[in-house]
Amino acid sequence: MAIANRPLSDWLGAEAELILDTPPRVSRERLHLPNNHVVDRFSLSDRNPQVLRSIQQMYGSGRLANTGYLSILPVDQGIEHSAAHSFAPNPDYFDSEAIVELAVEAGCNAVCSTLGVLGSVARKWAHRIPFMVKVNHNQLLTAPNVHEQILFASVDQAWDMGAVAIGATIYFGSDDCNRELQQIAALFEHAHDRGLATVLWCYLRNPIFKQPEADYHLSADLTGQAVHLGVTIGADIIKQKLPANNGGYPAVAKALGQSFGMTDDRIYSELSSENPVDLCRYQVLNCYAGRIGLINSGGASGSDDMHEAIRTAVINKRAGGSGLIMGRKAFQKPRQEGVDLIHAVQDVYLSPEVTIA
Repeated sequence: MAIANRPLSDWLGAEAELILDTPPRVSRERLHLPNNHVVDRFSLSDRNPQVLRSIQQMYGSGRLANTGYLSILPVDQGIEHSAAHSFAPNPDYFDSEAIVELAVEAGCNAVCSTLGVLGSVARKWAHRIPFMVKVNHNQLLTAPNVHEQILFASVDQAWDMGAVAIGATIYFGSDDCNRELQQIAALFEHAHDRGLATVLWCYLRNPIFKQPEADYHLSADLTGQAVHLGVTIGADIIKQKLPANNGGYPAVAKALGQSFGMTDDRIYSELSSENPVDLCRYQVLNCYAGRIGLINSGGASGSDDMHEAIRTAVINKRAGGSGLIMGRKAFQKPRQEGVDLIHAVQDVYLSPEVTIA
């Protein structure tokens, strides 16, 4: 099987056997798996028909239409990481319409961006590709910088421009976490009342999570609990970073010199392992066993983006995840290179040879 004109085993290298052939700790039989009638998962839920239609519009669009998988282009980095840092690599994307054009050309299920970006071109594009308005952001002009997500847009503004979904971030573990959690829970309730789907960025932010031996912002146990909190407040889709390690709870407790949270040794011995697929599956398990879709983020752009993007997609799919939301790796390149990268990721989800473990 070839992805981007190379065998998949070449992209995965020494990890190929581990990722593609190793049996998982948690059986797929425990999970609600992606399929071509994803909306049926919500048939027992409190979501109203308008929300179900919005969810279907995303899952039913683009190259991955009706596969149960999502490929979303997110471009909110002009606020989150500054416009200079985000768009200097390719100044074309200072133009808001270029962002939407990239998502359309690449066959994405949806485009996610700020109120300003999407609102500036909504009359031309909102009926051509599902819009997801990111409603809160962390701006970087406060000195020193702080981690605090604040509202930039309302549910009604998203609905008025023809969006089908809103997205929001909560910094779990931060000093501001409780305020953000309560605010976004109320916002998601309002979004569902208006018929919009809800997508939550479940990110961790606390200096103590980063220890000399590992960055536990990427641990399966801590990110797993973050996504469990996310589905609890009514997220229809969860966005989370791909886990890179485990053992965040005991590491933070050791750093604090006192107990931290509550965990169980079985999540390390029976429900996960060092296999990247197992680490990601633990996130899926925390999304009500896959009843709520988990999409992993693509991460920062670097020197080996194609390899990293394909690896992340394979792990997410093998784990029972629902797709990838990838921005900087695509828009910080010339247009065609960005399209090719997104297509390579989509090809992983379209390939019958990449199966769910």
